[in-house]
This record gives sequence, C-alpha cells and structure tokens, in this order.
Amino acid sequence: MFLKLLTRRFFAGLAIAGCFVGAVPLVSVAQNGLPGFTLFGGAKGDDNLNYRLDFGGKAGGWDRYRLRLPAKKMTLAVAQFAISYPDYYQGIFDPKSVELQVQGKAVKLKEVVWNKENNLIEIFPEDPVPANTKVEIWLENVKNPTSGGMFYFNCQIMSPGDLPLLRYLGTWVIQIS
Repeated sequence: MFLKLLTRRFFAGLAIAGCFVGAVPLVSVAQNGLPGFTLFGGAKGDDNLNYRLDFGGKAGGWDRYRLRLPAKKMTLAVAQFAISYPDYYQGIFDPKSVELQVQGKAVKLKEVVWNKENNLIEIFPEDPVPANTKVEIWLENVKNPTSGGMFYFNCQIMSPGDLPLLRYLGTWVIQIS
C-alpha cells in the first residue's frame, strides 16, 4: 500500500516537472513579433486589436506589420482606414508597399497617404470593404524606430456615404524591442 502511494506521487511529480520543462521553450519563442500579455495599461478589453510583426520587431530593423481587424469589429462597410500613431514613434513607412487583405485576398487600393506631420496613414480601397469581413492591413518595408518601446496605433474608419467623420475601431499596442 505504501509502495503504491509512493509510486503514484512519483509519477504525479514527474508529470508536473515534464510540463514545466516542456513549457519553457514555448514561452521563449512565443514573444517573437506577436502581441504579448499586458498587465497594466494597453487598450481596454474589446478595443485591443491583434497584430503580427513578421521580422521580430527589432529596433532599427526592417519589418512587415500585419494589423488585423476581426470580422466582429467590422460592423460597417469601410471606404477609408486611418491609422494614427504617437508622435514619439520615429519609424519610416513606405506608402507604396501597403496591402489590404479582405478574407485573405488582396484588394486593390485607390490611394495610400502617409501624413508625416499628423502621424497618420490613410488607406483608400478602390471599392468599399464589406461589413462583417476579416481584414488585415499589411505595412511592408517599415523601418522600425531605433529606440524600442510600446506604441499605440489607433484604427479609425469612414463608411461610404457617411458623414465625413472617422469612427474609432480599436488599438494595436505594438511592442518594438
């Protein structure tokens, strides 16, 4: 009876130790260009948008930002996307290398304007993006700022035929290290 209890405890301890050892490499790989877990600050609950930095988000390096908008956030058709970023973000964007993906397919763009003075990127699709569709905005050939940090990129949209006012959709909290 004592041997059975000791064996059971040994295997339970071995299983727990195996979980910890197996999780350590996953934790170290998980933060490679993906949004992390924010304890304090950040966008409020549903306003937090998902993104991916394809080349790791290294300070001073070149990168591709994939800014994602889930279908549940796209409640209206969109004629314009406006991405604002903080004035202390010193990165460089290439307006000719912006791509809009709707449901995984590239959409033709009428115009992309990078307004450096107002810290704003405006994206105008050729045809309005339908409501309730999954959208990814790809900012390619981005030169990350030389100093890392946490940067809040806000997404606003304008619907076709709507009043010329931008509506807030959410925030990407982008980490550059």
